[in-house]
Amino acid sequence: MQDDLFGGPPPPSAPAAPDKAPARRTGVHPATWGGDLHALAARLPPRLRLGTSSWSYPGWQGLVWESAHSEQTLAKKGLPVYARHPLLRTVSIDRSFYRPLTASDYARYAAQVPGDFRFVVKAPSLVADALVRSEDGRAREPNPAFLNPQLAAQEFVAPALEGLGARTGALVFQLSPLPWRLLDRLPEVLERLRTLLQAQPPLGRPDAVLAVEVRDPEWLAPEHMGHFADVLRSSGATYCLGLHARLPPLAEQLPLLRLLWPGPLVCRWNLHPVHGPHGYEDAQKLYAPYDRIHHPDPDTHALLARTLAGVCGRGQNAYVTISNHAEGCAPLTVRRLAEQVAALGAAQ
Repeated sequence: MQDDLFGGPPPPSAPAAPDKAPARRTGVHPATWGGDLHALAARLPPRLRLGTSSWSYPGWQGLVWESAHSEQTLAKKGLPVYARHPLLRTVSIDRSFYRPLTASDYARYAAQVPGDFRFVVKAPSLVADALVRSEDGRAREPNPAFLNPQLAAQEFVAPALEGLGARTGALVFQLSPLPWRLLDRLPEVLERLRTLLQAQPPLGRPDAVLAVEVRDPEWLAPEHMGHFADVLRSSGATYCLGLHARLPPLAEQLPLLRLLWPGPLVCRWNLHPVHGPHGYEDAQKLYAPYDRIHHPDPDTHALLARTLAGVCGRGQNAYVTISNHAEGCAPLTVRRLAEQVAALGAAQ
């Protein structure tokens, strides 16, 4: 008994339980975004919204997503995580070009993002392409619904406004390359475009704007630019800067934007000119999985940053969506552009 009271040998202890393996997290989670990224976002003009073309890219692991996920998983579950990224306050919905979306489709997107987020949406090819094309993109026949005002309202503008609500940003009619028979009659096409734009329902959303993007340099020729600007201005629409190998560089597109001033800026940075006008497949092969910059474009960065700083500094909205095909990795291009815009603000 005394041994027990005054420090006798302790009874044998029970064997330690084996360590449990940490529970595996499921779902899509954000990458670690450091304080420097949040600080950069805070230095940007509030009216500037930067983003990418779509969001379902597995190669953005470590930049947007924490872990590896399939493209299908990210397409379904990635948007809420994307929208939490400090710099990504807009995104381009590109799938609407291939098939019209319903108001319910748009509402599901809107429900996944915060109230300050805005969407850039492409009009369906049903009304934006002068040609009916096969699955490989080859022209088959003229499209009788091209620039049809009623179809544009019914299949695009009305459902987008209803579904996205206050999260509506830029509704973009990206007009595919025109056949020569229409390019030779561009003034007639411009008047058809005026009729389409003026027939759309009132936007009724504080940040919503109709925009027109083109794929033929003829639209920007001196003999047509004034007419083009008049069509847009009379319809309350704007020009969407298309940074694409088919078009002149940014500096040669800005005169049209000046003719429309004051007004919002919409820009879609699509394809690096090194690939040529038909280089999407080449860019895709070279850049995939879109996890780093391959072809930096410092000149475009510098001029676009100055333009954005000027537009937003005068109280106008700006939407910029960037494709992986611009430099190789859209989130990294967004960050570089944000850094330049922020530096301009600090210098003022």
